[in-house]
Amino acid sequence: MPFTETFATDTGTTQRYARCIEVSRRVRWEIDADVIRGRSFDFGQSFLPDGLTRVSRLGFLRSAERRLLGQIQGRTYANMFGLVERFIGAKMLEITRHHWFGDQVALEALVRFSDEELKHQELFRRIERLIAAGMPPGYEFVPQANGVAQAVMGASTWAVLALTCHIELFTQVHYRHSIAPDEELSALYKDVFLFHWKEESQHAVIDELEWARENAALDAPTRDAAVDDFIGLVGAVDGLLQAQAKADGHYFLRICGRELSAGEVSTLMAELLQAYRWQYIVSGAQDARFSAALSRMVDAGQMRRIEAALAPLAG
Repeated sequence: MPFTETFATDTGTTQRYARCIEVSRRVRWEIDADVIRGRSFDFGQSFLPDGLTRVSRLGFLRSAERRLLGQIQGRTYANMFGLVERFIGAKMLEITRHHWFGDQVALEALVRFSDEELKHQELFRRIERLIAAGMPPGYEFVPQANGVAQAVMGASTWAVLALTCHIELFTQVHYRHSIAPDEELSALYKDVFLFHWKEESQHAVIDELEWARENAALDAPTRDAAVDDFIGLVGAVDGLLQAQAKADGHYFLRICGRELSAGEVSTLMAELLQAYRWQYIVSGAQDARFSAALSRMVDAGQMRRIEAALAPLAG
């Protein structure tokens, strides 16, 4: 009996996956040849723009101290992407199974996505080593990548894809609107996120396609439970941010070279946490593209639950 393949595919969706593959091939880059190029970091320059770090709100800090605090945030920013790409890559590999015997274009797009995420993890490990070489000892990145990834992967696929889409969309917003236009930032640091952005642009499209595919497969009660999972994941992210903001604040206080008043310390810690909540949660939740995608998948009551969970984090 002859073997016949039957693929249930949608032509428009397949074309979107194909476009991601085409762009992925065109923008493909290598860590040493294209990004680092033998360079090291100049600690006389800023890493992240003020629109993300919000260090200008800390008027009691001197200019060099604000730059130092921003560099610490920039170090954490790179490490945070290395962290989340651990579970993003794992989830993308897991969901390739939905395309094994179906749309082979979608399968290739997901495999390329996973390969690029592995490369990004290595890039951010390299960046951590380069920054560590120029900063005093004592910095701690609190979250453990494997433990976080295992916890996230325990949530429903819908919730993990929602979180992934949220993350990869805010990377687009941060780069285009904050990092790229700032001429005062470290050239190496900007290049890291330029090349990261080039590949994440395709990842965000695939996130939306896979999230929509998963959403269409759920019945109403299962989707409602998935919304709760997503809210739980956002709360878990906030827990990580609270721990990291505390660690980064104490590291800054140890290396800044002078003692701040109790009131200044309290303000610094509060503003640092709000900056992290803005960077990793609120800026993505407020992105129009994410909001539109989410609103297509949830009902009014579910949206109210999500908004109520986010409201205390917006400061």
